[in-house]
Amino acid sequence: MKPIDDQNLSTQLRDIKPLLDIPDNSFYFYWGLIVVAVLILLALAFFIGKKFLANRKINLAKGYVEKLKSIDWSDPKKAAYDATHYARLLATDDRKKELFSQLEPLLEKFKYKKEVEDVDQDTINRFNLYVQVADESI
Repeated sequence: MKPIDDQNLSTQLRDIKPLLDIPDNSFYFYWGLIVVAVLILLALAFFIGKKFLANRKINLAKGYVEKLKSIDWSDPKKAAYDATHYARLLATDDRKKELFSQLEPLLEKFKYKKEVEDVDQDTINRFNLYVQVADESI
């Protein structure tokens, strides 16, 4: 073995440079990509949910119109309660709200009494007009 002399060793080490600090932004890029991905997923979920709820409302409205069309007027009290309930659920725009405000007082006289008379033709005509307008708007 050959002894290592200090001068020879220092000349060999002179070419080795010290470590440099390299700025590392990969941590910020990583979390930035995760945040962007989460925001995209949330936006996608929002629009899909909004579309689903819009379709659900249309389907509910169709169901309410079918319930209104199937009301049996042989029991005026139950028919008045059902008509008021489903007509109120369908009264979403100005035209239907106006028609419902005209129909509701006519149905009130059949609701809160123990014995009620048969439904008059004016009430049935107003009800049929409301159902027709509600059916056309869906």
